[in-house]
Amino acid sequence: MAMRGLNVFIADLRNCRARELEEKRIQKELANIRSKFRDAGLNGYQKKKYVAKLLYMYILGWQVDFGHLEAVNLIASNKYSEKQIGYLAVTLLLTENSDLLRLVVNSIRKDLEDNNEISNCLALHAIANIAGRDMAESLSNDVQRILVSPASNAFVKKKAALCLLRLFRKFPDIFPATEWAQKIVARMEDPDMGVALSSTNLVLALAEVYPDAYSGSISRAIRCLHKILIERDCPLDYVYYKVPNPWLQVVLLKLLQLYPPPEELGLRDRLNTILRAIVDTSQDIPKNVQHNNAQNAVLFEAMNLAIRVDPYSNIVVQCASLLGRFILSKETNMRYLTLEAMAHFAAYPESLDVMKRHQEIIIRSLRDKDISVRRRALDLLFSICDSSNARTVVGELLQYLTVSDFAIREEMVIKIAILTEKFATDLSWYVDVILQLISIAGDHVSDEVWNRVIMVVSDNESLQQYAAKTVVSTLQSPTCHETVVKVGGYILGEYGHLIADQLGCAPIAQFNSLHSKFKMCAAPTRAMLLSTYLKFVNVFPELKDEIVAVFRQYQYVLDVELQQRAFEYLQLVSMSDESLLQKVCEEMPPWPQRESGLLSILQSKGSPTKVDRAITFSPASATNSTKVDRRRMSNAKSVADGPNLLELDDVTMSEDQIKQNYLRLISEANGILYEDSLIQVGMKSEYQNQLGRIAIFYGNKSMATITDFSSDIASSGAFKVNVAHKIASSISPSAQVIQIFNIEAYSVPSEPPTLTFSFQAGSLSRDIQLRLPAVLPKFTAPVELSSVEFFSRWRQLGGPPREVQVLSDGAASAERVRQCITSLRLSLLEGIDPTPTNSVGAGILSTVELGKVGILMRVELLEGSQARATIKSTNEAVSTAVGTFWKELLASAL
Repeated sequence: MAMRGLNVFIADLRNCRARELEEKRIQKELANIRSKFRDAGLNGYQKKKYVAKLLYMYILGWQVDFGHLEAVNLIASNKYSEKQIGYLAVTLLLTENSDLLRLVVNSIRKDLEDNNEISNCLALHAIANIAGRDMAESLSNDVQRILVSPASNAFVKKKAALCLLRLFRKFPDIFPATEWAQKIVARMEDPDMGVALSSTNLVLALAEVYPDAYSGSISRAIRCLHKILIERDCPLDYVYYKVPNPWLQVVLLKLLQLYPPPEELGLRDRLNTILRAIVDTSQDIPKNVQHNNAQNAVLFEAMNLAIRVDPYSNIVVQCASLLGRFILSKETNMRYLTLEAMAHFAAYPESLDVMKRHQEIIIRSLRDKDISVRRRALDLLFSICDSSNARTVVGELLQYLTVSDFAIREEMVIKIAILTEKFATDLSWYVDVILQLISIAGDHVSDEVWNRVIMVVSDNESLQQYAAKTVVSTLQSPTCHETVVKVGGYILGEYGHLIADQLGCAPIAQFNSLHSKFKMCAAPTRAMLLSTYLKFVNVFPELKDEIVAVFRQYQYVLDVELQQRAFEYLQLVSMSDESLLQKVCEEMPPWPQRESGLLSILQSKGSPTKVDRAITFSPASATNSTKVDRRRMSNAKSVADGPNLLELDDVTMSEDQIKQNYLRLISEANGILYEDSLIQVGMKSEYQNQLGRIAIFYGNKSMATITDFSSDIASSGAFKVNVAHKIASSISPSAQVIQIFNIEAYSVPSEPPTLTFSFQAGSLSRDIQLRLPAVLPKFTAPVELSSVEFFSRWRQLGGPPREVQVLSDGAASAERVRQCITSLRLSLLEGIDPTPTNSVGAGILSTVELGKVGILMRVELLEGSQARATIKSTNEAVSTAVGTFWKELLASAL
């Protein structure tokens, strides 16, 4: 039945020639609808009409702050038109956090149980769009029942599968996914292709999190692919430009990439037949763009799967030759996808040589008009580089660097530095490249790059003379970047005496080459050069007069650092006894061997050098595996003999570093908890009152699979800890897994829980115990108080034992004291204390047994800048614990 009143209202609004007229008509109608809703005798048709008007106003952008309850009541109607408007209004006007949603749960459940498929679909749409955590917990079982029920219509089953997928992505922890596995996996072979496609998407999402529970999907996926591709059993409705159901093929191929190749010989042979059929079909010339897109979508997923099944197979060789043809395509999308697929292949040492055959074409792709293609080409060159082609690749990258986009220039600099260092068989070539790199892209060269070249030169005695001579030659250029001056200052100060007798490298030439750039440099570089000049006085006495003049000039400058250095150095060179000068200017010792930081910098910058989930997710990888940045250098393959400048050996984290990370995470919600050459352990957390949720991320940094992985959290009686997500026993190279814990504070959380994990990576093993920063400050919330309120409560709490006083171990600044108060999650109350140098804080601790515990804190700066903290609370144990944490946080920065 048409709603005449609604049609008239819409016509009136369209006839309004000014916004003021529209607003006047809207307000008049809103007033009319309000008066009508007060009438208890409204029938369903009238409610539907007025709610529809409200929806139209809302869609136009006007605020609607009433009528929600009438919309909720319409859902319970037996008439489709009224129920439809009710569901539409609820999904548009309400959010997942709305309290009114609780009123519709029973109505939605009733519609899910109804035999009317239209009512089922309306309910499923509403759940997928607006369900919050409570609604999802209440109705997820009903949705799952519809999906697996043989009585359900195929149209409804498809929507039920997609609804479950939406709920799982929003609230993965509320699903009994392992219990549902067998029944959900069975839906993959549903006779209806729509149900099979929707169910397979759901299985794919669940298998990523629960791979063991959904391993039964492997055989079903292979059977489905065989049925579609080999048996040609596919309804015409799902044939897209002569490609049978490409959407289902892509999802099934992605699903198979999550698992190892099947051990059963029959399944493996069938899978190889499927892959061969896909690759053979791709040889056909596509009839149009749509056919080409569908065919290639399936082909690229098949390539990703083929290299995982058997990197040495003829199928992989055939795929590699296809990629060589595709990279010459005129279509930008095709070139991009080809480079991406090549990067996947290059991650496997067995396919690296095949990819290197296309090196010239890849280099030409660096000058592609599309920046995304250029990024992928850079990524791929980084992957295929090894000692056999390093000079060619690095030379091309340096040449391209001069014209590259600023958006990728910093990433290019780091990659060139890594490749040069890793595959340098000739150390003089390494120095030449880095200096050339700095000269070309000096503004984009991070400190870690030039620091690293200094470390390499210092640790290789045979390189020092060549490096010094090369630096002198570079400094004589009229256009010399400041970073080159930094490198030259350090190297000439340490090793300039080695070339003093060579042509063009006399002491005065070295001094002039540096000092000619002195005035153009920033203050930190000038300070560094002053130190170099001091070393020159020690080894080149003939330069003393020139250098003393410089020191005298700069001992009166405004910059404190330059002034202090110039003054102190002038006093040193003016002493009659030169023994102290010689002692100060002794040659720097070799740097300690450690892992290069360039790789971690590349990863932290979100480099495109990463591998898709299809490559990084190990068949036996742990629960919740996600894709992480991966250094896909070819060091997985044995390289030619040469110096391993990166020193990628077994490096562990010191106790001091672990403690600093722990203390930092007391005041921060996320960060690195532990890191060594094998693993990186990160943490994210959120807290509300006495409840907390901690996600621990374990990232495999090595090129070997981590096995026998286990982890556990032990805590005192102050906490209740339970595991929300379990974790599997292995982590594949460059993969990351997540373990989630729920934690609840029962009493005073003075001692933190302990995380213990152990694993084996190749011949190396770890057994590590860490403190988790789930401590008292995490369960504390800041409170704002006025001066009167603060001191009134301060006096009420009285003295000991509720009052505790703590002295700092040394001097403490007012700024650091304030930082420590905020790190304890206490509000920093300004203008409360009459003494300006004192700092005052307040907060509330929440626990199960103690409830809400108020905390007041006052910190005074005593003579000698020592700090004294006075803590008062309604519980003496809380006062003591707050004092302990404050002292530990303060001491960590003194």
